[in-house]
Amino acid sequence: MKTEQIVLNLLVFDQSRKAGMQQLAMLHHVVDLGIGAAEIRREYFDDVTAEIAGIASYAKEHQLQLFYSVPDELFVNQQLNPKLTQYYDEAQAMGVTAIKFNIGDFIAFSQSDVSELKQLLARGIQTNIENDQTLVSGRLMPIQLFMVGVQQSGLDVGYVYDMGNWRYVNEDEVAAAQQLSHVVRYIHVKDDQGVAETLKTVPLGEGEIQWQNILQLLPSNVPVAIEYPTQDDTVIKRGIDDLLNYEAHQS
Repeated sequence: MKTEQIVLNLLVFDQSRKAGMQQLAMLHHVVDLGIGAAEIRREYFDDVTAEIAGIASYAKEHQLQLFYSVPDELFVNQQLNPKLTQYYDEAQAMGVTAIKFNIGDFIAFSQSDVSELKQLLARGIQTNIENDQTLVSGRLMPIQLFMVGVQQSGLDVGYVYDMGNWRYVNEDEVAAAQQLSHVVRYIHVKDDQGVAETLKTVPLGEGEIQWQNILQLLPSNVPVAIEYPTQDDTVIKRGIDDLLNYEAHQS
């Protein structure tokens, strides 16, 4: 894997966030680590409006590619989320290149849904959905249903394969990779340890997921984000090295 494919989801700085660090300071840390892309987390803002300008300016100055993780649903009460325009406004103001949502309680696309989504997509921000940790929209079946609807409606919406979330809904991450590979535009790598109530997300190599085998099933030319809490830079650097060495091993 090339260095430029690697994204640091700011979840890696979760300990610092709990201590009060804002995301602009985290972006400084991303640059110091030699990574050129970061995924902003909306729930990490103290004040979205106040912080966006600084993030946009710093990202532009350092040619830092930004992704935007929004922990909200595309569909609420089987209708498009009325907050979507606000989220796209925020993404556009930051200079974000890709935005991610959960599906929510999607049933089918209405003509008005398609029309509204096409207007939002026309802003030029790549839009993706992710498998979350809920039974509503984190299982394979609802994701497949949604992606079929996307294709039939002519919508340019892709999929973020989250490696560690499948076990939270009691589904197999390998089978999911095999069946969803053709719609994957972005990957979140992590590992899982334990089962059921004891299940927790851990850094690569500390759990039971065969992450190298899964990456072989997925597109090799898409961004790959390290997305798990870490205790220090050593763990982050090890994750970066693991991804770089994975590619070297494959070639």
